[in-house]
Amino acid sequence: MRDKANIVVIGTGGTIAGRGETSANTSAYACSVLTIDEILAAMPDVSSLANLRTEQLLQTGSENFDNEHLLKIGRRVSHVLKDDEVDGVVLTHGTDTLEETAYFLHLTLKSLKPVVVVGAMRPPSAMSSDAALNLYGAIAVAAHRSSWARGTLVVANDEIHTARDVMKRHSFKLEAFCSPYGPLGYVVEGQPRFYRLPLRDHTVATQWTIDDMTELAKVDIVFGYGALDGAAMAASSSNTQALIYAGTGNGNVSQGIVARLVEAARNGVHVVRASRTGNGVVVRNGAQPDDDYGWLVVDDQPPQKARILLMLAMLSAQDDRGALQAAFYRY
Repeated sequence: MRDKANIVVIGTGGTIAGRGETSANTSAYACSVLTIDEILAAMPDVSSLANLRTEQLLQTGSENFDNEHLLKIGRRVSHVLKDDEVDGVVLTHGTDTLEETAYFLHLTLKSLKPVVVVGAMRPPSAMSSDAALNLYGAIAVAAHRSSWARGTLVVANDEIHTARDVMKRHSFKLEAFCSPYGPLGYVVEGQPRFYRLPLRDHTVATQWTIDDMTELAKVDIVFGYGALDGAAMAASSSNTQALIYAGTGNGNVSQGIVARLVEAARNGVHVVRASRTGNGVVVRNGAQPDDDYGWLVVDDQPPQKARILLMLAMLSAQDDRGALQAAFYRY
């Protein structure tokens, strides 16, 4: 048993790597300008937590991440985890799409070792920045034995979240990240304390392995609103393999859109009803006769998480709508 865990910290940019002109710049700053080594150099106490090794994989804001970035990050994290000398990975990441990358890793990595994704709402140069505290907490969680076999985790504002549930729910406040069912635990004085477990299948219990992936299905999201018309919907569904419809309320679809979505499903596009509220369960055959229309529902997943899951589910069940629907109830 090692005295201290060996943790690899992989940098990808984001606010956690940002810098403002003054300490008052908490929302306006240069993003992704600091390297992971520069960030850690300003945190001398972090060496007491673990033996650290660093890598700079990317250096950009996460709003720029596409499917190729997801695959690149996933492959690299998977490769690092296979090293017997590595006990866990911390991935620094911009907060804009952090929840999507974390969920992708949660479903595709085949390791029991801790993987913790972390970002910051304020750059290290800002007053009351959360960058150092979040990163310190992420390393503490990744280095602790109690974090094993819990899938990919997200640490923010002293809270430990499962990647499946966590969402960014505010544009600038430090407590931007939350989970509808609450965090798994907290970071207290540099130590993780867990109080619950993620129930849905993840990592070694899923059918997808990042090492086998070369591309992901094209899945788009359409945001429902009162004046959305059929022409706009037709344009959205003309060049995609699947469409997440973020409807109002319980995934409701206005009368003027129903025919377009039914037509899209008949033409082979997988249509999935979600809720633009981002919380709650979308009930199958509730607001719409999904069986009759050939549509799917997300269960409790927000649109952006549903997109990640559907891209993966289509790798193993491209045209089997029953299997695709089952994936939303399993993961």
